[in-house]
Amino acid sequence: MYTHNLDPTLFDFGFLVIRWYSLAYIFGILIGWWLGRKIFILKTPSSQSFHKEEFDNLITYIIIGIILGGRIGYIIFYNFTFYLNNPLDILKIWEGGMSFHGALIGVILSTYYFSNSEGRRYHLFFLLDIIACVTPIGLFLGRIANFINGELVGKTTDVSWSVVFPAIDTLPRHPSQLYEAFLEGFLLFIIMITLVLQKNYKTKTCSCIFLILYGCFRIFCEFFREPDIQIGYVFNFVSMGMILSALMILAGAIIFIKQDDN
Repeated sequence: MYTHNLDPTLFDFGFLVIRWYSLAYIFGILIGWWLGRKIFILKTPSSQSFHKEEFDNLITYIIIGIILGGRIGYIIFYNFTFYLNNPLDILKIWEGGMSFHGALIGVILSTYYFSNSEGRRYHLFFLLDIIACVTPIGLFLGRIANFINGELVGKTTDVSWSVVFPAIDTLPRHPSQLYEAFLEGFLLFIIMITLVLQKNYKTKTCSCIFLILYGCFRIFCEFFREPDIQIGYVFNFVSMGMILSALMILAGAIIFIKQDDN
């Protein structure tokens, strides 16, 4: 058993506070941009002219999609009543409150807009496949940051690797953040990269496999994770995260089936 005593703040200069969670976002985007750019160059069809700077421009759209989608998704899916009564708090992103599923929708919409704007003719799923390959990097770093912050804690347990989060209570709990870091981050990244590097790779494969596997991994981890305190379980043992992830699996399966039909 381990007692959590990690400081969410890396440096505090008084006028400037650097937190692990912020660094997770920054490095997740930077590493994702670097690797995504290489995949973009590698996978762009030889018959299609392109500029490397195009992917750099896409990153701007993605960042906007992450922030707006993640925030709006959290408000709608997890704490709608609070923000309805306290609308000014919507702007207080530094206090936390981001939804992965909302960010996912935001990224899809922003990528769609990018792929069809200013005369661009990139296939939407060509870009989404690249994003699917690098997203696990950010997920891995984000979940590690969640663990450092002592948030999104697991359910109580008596397993030998349990963790006590003193800021929550004195009960040993599953380090569910680390389960998610391994499955949604490390393992999913290995699978995505293996798929996209295949010589006979088919567009849409990474997108639909990402939706299916992330959904499955997230639902599995939700069994070890405490539900969000403000909404609890939607019904019985089913959390909001499970419902949204089940919709991801369904969407991925539909895309996969339609891809085979084509």
